Amino acid sequence: MSNPMDKFKATFREEAFELLSHLEDGLLELESQPLNGELINAAFRAIHTVKGSAAMFGYDSVSKFAHEMETALDLCRNGTLSITKEFIGLALKGRDQLRQLMEFEGVIPDDIAIEGASLLQRFKDFAAKAKPKEASAVAVSVVAEKSPGAEGETRATEAPLAEAQLELSYRISFKPSKGIFKNGTRVLNLVEELSNLGRADIIPHLELVPPLEALDPECCYAWWEAILTTAAGENAIKDIFIFVEELSELKIETLRGELGGKAKPLGEILIDRGDVSRDDVREALGSQRKLGEVLVENKLVSRPQVESALVEQEHLKKVQERVDSGTNSIRVASDKLDALVDLVGELVTLQARLAQTSIDISDASLASISEQFERLISQLRDNTMSIRMLPIGSTFNKFRRVVRDLSLELGKEAELVTEGADTELDKTVIEKLGDPLVHIIRNSVDHGIESPDARVRAGKPRAGVIKLAARHSGAYVLIQVSDDGKGLDREAIRAKAIERGLIFPNQEIADQELYNIIFEPGFSTAKAVTSVSGRGVGMDVVKREIDSLGGTAQLTTKPGAGMTVTLKIPLTLAIIEGLLVRIAGEFFVVPLSTVDGCIEIRNDQLGALGERRIINYRDELVPYIRLRGFFACGNSETGGKDEAEPEIEQIVIASAQEYRVGLVVDQVIGDYQIVIKPLGRMYRDVDGVSGATILGDGTVALILDVNRLALVVQRESGLKAAAGGA
Repeated sequence: MSNPMDKFKATFREEAFELLSHLEDGLLELESQPLNGELINAAFRAIHTVKGSAAMFGYDSVSKFAHEMETALDLCRNGTLSITKEFIGLALKGRDQLRQLMEFEGVIPDDIAIEGASLLQRFKDFAAKAKPKEASAVAVSVVAEKSPGAEGETRATEAPLAEAQLELSYRISFKPSKGIFKNGTRVLNLVEELSNLGRADIIPHLELVPPLEALDPECCYAWWEAILTTAAGENAIKDIFIFVEELSELKIETLRGELGGKAKPLGEILIDRGDVSRDDVREALGSQRKLGEVLVENKLVSRPQVESALVEQEHLKKVQERVDSGTNSIRVASDKLDALVDLVGELVTLQARLAQTSIDISDASLASISEQFERLISQLRDNTMSIRMLPIGSTFNKFRRVVRDLSLELGKEAELVTEGADTELDKTVIEKLGDPLVHIIRNSVDHGIESPDARVRAGKPRAGVIKLAARHSGAYVLIQVSDDGKGLDREAIRAKAIERGLIFPNQEIADQELYNIIFEPGFSTAKAVTSVSGRGVGMDVVKREIDSLGGTAQLTTKPGAGMTVTLKIPLTLAIIEGLLVRIAGEFFVVPLSTVDGCIEIRNDQLGALGERRIINYRDELVPYIRLRGFFACGNSETGGKDEAEPEIEQIVIASAQEYRVGLVVDQVIGDYQIVIKPLGRMYRDVDGVSGATILGDGTVALILDVNRLALVVQRESGLKAAAGGA
């Protein structure tokens, strides 16, 4: 019989691991902001909570170790112990030790116990270095400041520990003068810099732009409004426009109260802005129509004013949702969520069967029920998938530790900069992205970033920068890892590729194709095997994992300036939109996000192209592949249905591997919402197929792997070109 306490212990462990994850993030932030009082307090609270809860549930070793860490952090909080790089390193090791101790409920292994005893002593030694606390409870820091009395003279001033500012929302109006371009000001750069301060919605106003014949290209007619939520403060906003304040009209208003309650109605926002009177709003509300439409029709406000107010309202709603999410959320086991997605997938399949049945029997009542059912299923699907979506920032944060530890190990200086941490991805996709990103980042630190002395000789800062950025692009998310290191050595890669027999010594090869050889298994240009690199398994793992996600990986580099790896990943792996096609009586699905268009061509015209297998699509030469032959469809000897080729064939133009490819099919049926089903063990290695789905009539359709088919076309095109050249 299970112990009732086991359930509470499991909850404690889960919450403790989450607290330790936040602690790691806070310590890494604290390393760059050692005087940030809020960060110190947050770290102290996390350790204090872990210590108290661990003692309650019988984790005595965890509680004892956390107590020593808490003592050291308390001394830092009181200002009697300085936060140094060495202390942050020790605290991070202590955090790792706590996690290991919690993973063992019984006997602690000897090596972990010995390591823990050593760390405990080091924490005690650090605490012994604490200075006696003076009368003032405020820690001070020395700030170099110009003295008005003598040029270059500095004086010491006392600065309290920085308190973290609360986030506030601001309404900003920026109206540059017409002649602002004449002094070389780049207005859009100022607007972009404003958006970098926090979450911003920018509204351009173009109503003052004259007709083309009256437009002066040296004049600025546009002005901008922005709704910005940031912790940077009003002074940081003013600093952006400090050099153009005489050439522009800048108005900054703090939107008070919205973070603590509901966002204001549209009418209240327009009144606050001074765009309309309260009496006019009250009169317009009596018409029982949309307020904005009535005000515009009565010429009380302009349409841009209404649109700007709506943007402000939506911005504040999102801010409030984010604030509320901290209290109005529940923790759900991931297996329960996966089961829910599976059930929704079955409902999608059932709905497709219902729709097909209503078409077959031509019943109007059933068709009406099917349409309503489809709408409900669509909403249920979207809501369920949104629950699975998580911000990728949760994955980004752990890489800061990777960069820090690896830089210390290699004697380099590097920092990680992240961008787009709020970008959301499917939970399953995020989980599978961890290993590829670790390999890419380790590769950047090891091979890309130079030693501090080498960077100084090259005219670069001592510390290298690795940038990790994410953004949405249609049905995909683009993740870029870039560094400002030395870039790829083309000749070293070519020499290694020749040595391994991947290319011929006299073979001409494009730069992009040469760089992609890095993804080959076992390929490495490292001259010696170390604990970090040299075995050629890192980028191979990246390629394999990204391919399994249905994504692509691309390298770009500039000698001496760094390298960028761009990963293109689908948003979700559960339910997608697809284009259903038929080949010799068999059904296949092309992911709709990869489809550019469809064209028709007569069978005899396609045959007249001969071995070239290239068609003209929108003034571009596109290679194609005949899927009937590739999958041996329509051939009874191979088990396919014996069906003749149609007179008119259709070509689906798809984008993959950064270029287009044509897929020749018998018939394009149309869009289809598909639930992805994994293939059985016997079919996982089938070339050109990534999964399967069940259609409305119960037929199984295979999902095409467009990336893999593109590689096949590329390889065949290269072989034909080589044969023609010979």
